[in-house]
Amino acid sequence: GGWLLLQNCHLGLEFLSELMDTITTIESMSEDFRTWITTEAHPEFPINLLQSSIKFTNEPPQGVKAGLKRTYSAVTQDLLEVSKMPQWKPLLYAVAFLHSTVQERRKFGPLGWNIPYEFNQADFTASVQFIQNHLNDVDIKHGVNWSCVHYMLGEVQYGGRVTDDFDKALLNTYARVWFGEHMFGEKFCFYKGYVIPKGKTVEDYLQYIEQLPVIDTPEVFGLHPNADITYQTNLANETLSTIVSIQPKGSSSGGGETREAVVQRLADEMLEKLPPDYNPHEVKAQLQKMGAIQPINIFLRQEIDRMQHVISRVRTTLTDLKLAIDGTIIMSEELQDALDNMYDARIPKLWFRISWESTTLGFWFTELLERNHQFSSWLQDGRPNQFWMAGFFNPQGFLTAMRQETTRMNLAKGWALDSVVLHNEVTKMMKEDVVGPPPADIGGVYIYGLYLEGAGWDRRNSKLIESPPKV
Repeated sequence: GGWLLLQNCHLGLEFLSELMDTITTIESMSEDFRTWITTEAHPEFPINLLQSSIKFTNEPPQGVKAGLKRTYSAVTQDLLEVSKMPQWKPLLYAVAFLHSTVQERRKFGPLGWNIPYEFNQADFTASVQFIQNHLNDVDIKHGVNWSCVHYMLGEVQYGGRVTDDFDKALLNTYARVWFGEHMFGEKFCFYKGYVIPKGKTVEDYLQYIEQLPVIDTPEVFGLHPNADITYQTNLANETLSTIVSIQPKGSSSGGGETREAVVQRLADEMLEKLPPDYNPHEVKAQLQKMGAIQPINIFLRQEIDRMQHVISRVRTTLTDLKLAIDGTIIMSEELQDALDNMYDARIPKLWFRISWESTTLGFWFTELLERNHQFSSWLQDGRPNQFWMAGFFNPQGFLTAMRQETTRMNLAKGWALDSVVLHNEVTKMMKEDVVGPPPADIGGVYIYGLYLEGAGWDRRNSKLIESPPKV
């Protein structure tokens, strides 16, 4: 009649099959017995155990109001009165607001955090404990040591999870702007309409939180209003993608073209346009003519190797898929995935893992042809006058190779690689205006194909401007 709790079962999937057999084959079992399983989502989780279970999920609350409400629902009156210092209650609320903010920014993807972090209740609890201990030890004459508070919140309690330098700077900015003597003033607010309430009981704080907006503007978190457009767009795309993925995959029973026929026709068209494989002997000979040990040519060789891998994988998948549709070979799981995704105009997982992101299969295949054209023309006709940097697998490697090459050209001047920095200048030339490489006294390379997100470019005055609103 007891309860069994198994935690982190995604780390021991083999045992779950044994568990399922034990539960289903046991002769007698108490009606009060329960087995609880905690796990992360995992594609290899036994489906029969999943289907026979009652599922619970603990999702973080959406919005500042829901986050604060959840936090203060767990705050007791004893915790609210644990310290007699006047700074205690405002600081407790400020930490709760910070906790809701760092969690809410995750929904904006890379706009919120460069790397998504799993902030949880333990971070809030540890921060509150630190604030409590600090106020207990504070010298009344000197007051709160705000430098210590900023460091502990921005670098230790929440910052301990953060690995990106820009994310760390953002977190430290929150700590510096929201925590200080100014937070006890009448004019202080996290954002317009979001202030620190003055309450004596938990109910007072909950009543104030209940008045907050259900939907928050991104400006509450320090983001541009357009960030919400990006979030809503991604959410809609994800929802539509899920709907498409669960639609029936059977063949058409009407008079229209079947799924298999549509995919087979598409495979024929793609195979016809797919560029030929690179000849390794020709690649080696051409690179030796251009200087095989030059950094920029080493980079080209690496890019061609990766492009050849993509071309080979695409050709093999399309060829096997046609044979599977004809019934010549068995339809494997990977080929079935390719069939489903190609029919929905999406990139097969097998291709996506070794290539690049794109919105649809059509755009992806067009980019494959354009990327290959840049590499093949570079190999046959020599170094181009301008480079499509967004068409590289490893753009950072291209910049590094360029720095190495520039350093070698200026060794006589005492240049060292560690001291060479990148300098970027946006020219007023169009792509068609470039007829040669940059002047020798300037060096560097011409690139094109970059794009801006969240800003526009004033070509006449060569400066960033506000981007036109999205429709």
